[in-house]
Amino acid sequence: MESGTFGSLWAPCGRSIPPVKALGGVAAVDSFDYKKFFQMVGLKKKSPDDIKKVFHILDKDKSGFIEEDELGFILKGFYPDARDLSVKETKMLMAAGDENGDGKIDVDEFFSLVAKS
Repeated sequence: MESGTFGSLWAPCGRSIPPVKALGGVAAVDSFDYKKFFQMVGLKKKSPDDIKKVFHILDKDKSGFIEEDELGFILKGFYPDARDLSVKETKMLMAAGDENGDGKIDVDEFFSLVAKS
């Protein structure tokens, strides 16, 4: 797997990275909708092991949690040249994923977030 991205997770689909088309749908600032994005990149269809791999890639500091500052870079995990999320988008994504209100997303909360998409 490429360091920091999800390259090999999309190889079974015949591509090394998810479709760039998905990024077009979130190119404008404040246009990110995690449900639509996760559907477009096929994350919900991935195996539990692959979803866990995605979680660990997003968990840049390897703390076992995805914190708000790491969420801002979520699109870059899918495509290195993507934009960062805006503060508003990041806060909305954290609110959707942080089920217990501790200000971070653990692996179970991430599974739940993907399942909602």
